[in-house]
Amino acid sequence: MLRFEVLTLFPEIFYSFLEESLIKLAIAKGLLDVSLVNFRKNGLGKHLQVDDTPYGGGPGMVLRIEPVYLTLKEQKNFHLNQGRETHTILISPQGKTFTQKKAKELSQKNSVLTLVCGRYEGFDERIRSLVDEEISGGDFVCMGGEVISMAIIESVSRLLPGFLGNHRSTEQESFSQSLLEYPQYTRPASFANMNVPEDLLSGNHQKIDQWRQEQAMTRTKKRRPDLI
Repeated sequence: MLRFEVLTLFPEIFYSFLEESLIKLAIAKGLLDVSLVNFRKNGLGKHLQVDDTPYGGGPGMVLRIEPVYLTLKEQKNFHLNQGRETHTILISPQGKTFTQKKAKELSQKNSVLTLVCGRYEGFDERIRSLVDEEISGGDFVCMGGEVISMAIIESVSRLLPGFLGNHRSTEQESFSQSLLEYPQYTRPASFANMNVPEDLLSGNHQKIDQWRQEQAMTRTKKRRPDLI
């Protein structure tokens, strides 16, 4: 079983995501487990405060270290008592950009994958010392790490044996071989003067494979030359 746990102030964001399609099915089949942990439970004072103004001034609020530290400590101890290790990932714009290669690497880990989602203007810098690595969704800014966490969960989970009906799906799709995926077509063979390439209709599998490889290479050179 692949285990994720997500530290978030907004667990409700994940409810519909976990109740849909193949993610729900994988959980039901025992291939995947996703637990949601609201670290506000370790907030300070009567109002369970988790953020504060930044030293030195500036806009917005910064997440304090105490709630994250205490929650990570609790979760790590819980998993150790269950005989499980943890691998903690901070979702952060300063992290390394998430890639298909990283998804494959994470899918092969035996540890619980703990994703820490930020909010507001960021984390107290000392929180970075509590994690094993930092991952970014890309060169853009979200309101928090929840959306990126969902992308990571989905991308990693679909690499599990038995998650997809056809295991070849993950082998031939975009980025799996450092190429963008070749063009795909289905019925009808002709629509509004737009026709399916003859090679795909030939029934010659060697010819089809060659066409797909050529198209994948052409598409990658045109749209993502950095991959080649």
